Amino acid sequence: MVLCRIFTILDQRKQAKTQWLQDPNQSDVDNLKNLRREAYEHSRKRKKKYLRSKTDELENKSMIKNIRDMYWGIREIKND
Repeated sequence: MVLCRIFTILDQRKQAKTQWLQDPNQSDVDNLKNLRREAYEHSRKRKKKYLRSKTDELENKSMIKNIRDMYWGIREIKND
């Protein structure tokens, strides 16, 4: 469901860009800007949600004294 939403947003953005390239006018520019903003906000929200769940998972690992996995998870977050 979530992947379907991001793909539809990206497809809409791609269609708006091709439409703008074929016939550049102000309404197409505004439409493209709005779709770019929407795609950026959606991906930013997904990333924030992922990082929040990852930090909760690392916090749980530190609570149960699983230090090696905790540091492994921290390294994964830094490298992303």
